[in-house]
This record gives sequence, structure tokens and C-alpha cells, in this order.
Amino acid sequence: MGRIENAKTLYEQAVFIGTEGALDMADLALDSLEADLMLARGRVTHARYLSGEGDGDVTAFERAVDLYNSLGDTRGEAEALFWVGIYHQVVAGEDDVARPFFERARDLATDAGDRETLAYTLRHLAFASKGTPEARELLEESTRLRRELGFLPGVAANLVGLAYLARDEGRTDDAADLIAEARETAERAGARRVLQWADEFTTPPES
Repeated sequence: MGRIENAKTLYEQAVFIGTEGALDMADLALDSLEADLMLARGRVTHARYLSGEGDGDVTAFERAVDLYNSLGDTRGEAEALFWVGIYHQVVAGEDDVARPFFERARDLATDAGDRETLAYTLRHLAFASKGTPEARELLEESTRLRRELGFLPGVAANLVGLAYLARDEGRTDDAADLIAEARETAERAGARRVLQWADEFTTPPES
């Protein structure tokens, strides 16, 4: 509400006082508000897609990218770019299309010091790099950042991912240790869905 009230005040200053630049400042306040709204709306739309309630849509995220960019809001632009990448990776199944958005989001999040967005971006860059040595490095760095932030549900989710990588690489003992830690972390965090992912994990039988 603060930015809406600010825009109203600036309108009154422009109309009744003739304050120079007041309307431009009002536009900036409203653009910032719209950018945040589009990002939030896009996240809700994506969550509905994951719940099977919709087809997913990238429009709100793309609008947020444009607005944050015009405002010079590096942190906001990084997060919005990440979500554009998520749309292409998760909804459209296009890792190659998603990768440039993740890479740009990574660079901007690093510049802005936004470790949360950086951790998310590294996680999904790891998924886009599946089958390469880089995938493990990216996911481990994402996990390190999430530990620093105290984001336990995210740590647990990453540990499940690392367990799958370990299994695919034939590191059966490491995979078992990782999935055990994932379960313990998910239980502590109350992350029931991540616990379900851990419970669905199976290691191949020893030959």
C-alpha cells in the first residue's frame, strides 16, 4: 500500500502544486509495484500448474523481467529471469531454452548478492546439466548456499537430487548416505513433500 499511497501523493503534488517530475516518480513507484505483482502472480500460476490446476504461463514473469530491467532493479530482474527459465525447463521441457535465462539470472543474482535466488538458479542449472560433471558441482554449491541461509527444505530437496546423481554415477554408498540425510533434514523442516521424494528414492541392487 505504501507505493500506491506514494503515487497518490505524487499525483496530488503534480495536479495541485505543479511539482516537476512528480508524475515520473509516480510511474516508477507503480512500475515497481506492478513488477512485484507480476512476479507473485507468476509464482502462483506455476504452483497451480504443479498441482495440476493449469497449463502454466510465462507472461507474468516476462512482464516482470521487462519492468525490473527498466527500473534498474538487478535483484528483481534476476529472480524474474530465473522464473522464466523455470517455465521453459519445467513446463515446456526445454532445457536448452531455459539455460540462458538461468545463466543470466545467476550473473545478476551474484552481482546483487542475492544468495537465495542464486541457490535456486544453480539447482536448476544442475538439472539442465544432467549427465555432466558440472551438474554435481552446481548442485553442491546450491546446497552450500542453502545451508548458509538456513533453508532446510531446500537443503533436503538438493540432497535428494545429489543422491540421484550419486546413484547414476555408481556411488551407491554415497547415495544411501545422502538420502538418509535428506530424510532427516526434511523431517526436521516439516517438508512433507520432500520427505515423499526421499521415500520414493531407490538405489540399484549391488551386482
